[in-house]
Amino acid sequence: MNILQICNKSPFPPKEGGPIAMYNLANGLMAENHNVDIITMNTFKFSVDVDTLPVDYRYKTNFTAVYVDTETKYLDAFLNLFSSKSYHIQRFESVEFRNTLEHILKNKNFDIIQLETIYVAPYIDTIRKYSKAKIVLRSHNIEHLIWLRFAKTLKNPVKRKYVDYLTKKLRKYEISVFGQVDGIASITDVDASYIRGLGIKTTVITVPFGLPFAKCIFQPQKTGLPTFFHLGSMDWMPNQEAIRWFLEKCMPQIAEQFPEITVYLAGRNIPSWLYSYKFPNLKIAGEVEDATEFMLSKTVMFVPLLSGSGVRVKIIEGMALGKTIISTSIGAEGINYTDRENMLIADTPEEFVAKFRLCILNPERCSQIGKNARTLIENEYDISVTTKHLIDLYRILLK
Repeated sequence: MNILQICNKSPFPPKEGGPIAMYNLANGLMAENHNVDIITMNTFKFSVDVDTLPVDYRYKTNFTAVYVDTETKYLDAFLNLFSSKSYHIQRFESVEFRNTLEHILKNKNFDIIQLETIYVAPYIDTIRKYSKAKIVLRSHNIEHLIWLRFAKTLKNPVKRKYVDYLTKKLRKYEISVFGQVDGIASITDVDASYIRGLGIKTTVITVPFGLPFAKCIFQPQKTGLPTFFHLGSMDWMPNQEAIRWFLEKCMPQIAEQFPEITVYLAGRNIPSWLYSYKFPNLKIAGEVEDATEFMLSKTVMFVPLLSGSGVRVKIIEGMALGKTIISTSIGAEGINYTDRENMLIADTPEEFVAKFRLCILNPERCSQIGKNARTLIENEYDISVTTKHLIDLYRILLK
């Protein structure tokens, strides 16, 4: 099959959730002898110099990057109040990107065109005009659910009302996109069920996030005190919300009860407000050069997400490396876990403290949970397994 993957951010370098998911999936499809071309938006936050890409990857995928200014502009946001369009989506509309996509479609025939997230959905009309390919939406998250959950946490009534207004427009747009595409590959069963519950007639299947398990290094956990870490992009709103909550509600008790342990916070675009929290055992690592190396050097990953949708890629990566994960139910959403067997679930400050205590006082149990987590990923989330689910969807649509 000839497949065109349209991305809202560059899959390379694969350093965080979305890009990792796109990069792994393209490689998985190519490993099954399908041709994958890639066109991506180059944005201020996710910019890549195409000339620096690995030569084999660049030419094999006919990699094309087009600059799109997706930065939030206050005037545009204000004017959008008087428009029926979703401002979340409007920021990704670009004449240059549309023209480049049109050129690609005129010069090559594709069987499948895969939209990575709804943020590239504004180009469906261009695809329909210049291609007979089936369009598949790779739904990484239910975007409007992320904002709906976030709005509920806002204490400022004016801000909450504004976010509610934006969320309603985003929801309307997202549901309309579900009905415009030929197939939807949802990243979790939870999201797939939600989409079906909307009455969408489009074919919807679950295609979990996959990774090349054979390349995931396993190192037995070292004896002694465990080290705890959070790793995630801090320019993503749910991560900011999660870490602020953790530092205000959980960290004071953890610092008091376990002064001997160290808690690390790592990720790109660390906000300045994070440095105002002064705990002796809190270390802000910032953006790390090698995420895998960083995770291997620590023991327990904690994910205190309060909002979000889809699946957390970093959790699956951590589990594949044999790390013990402490997560909220929302953070672990979409993963086929069993609490206290291959993951530890904590939804309140008291539960977080209790799970930290379990890992500190019972290192053997902590280590076994990490090993069980790795087994789960090997059985259900290897890229060779998950890619086949997507190919099945492609074949159904092409029949």
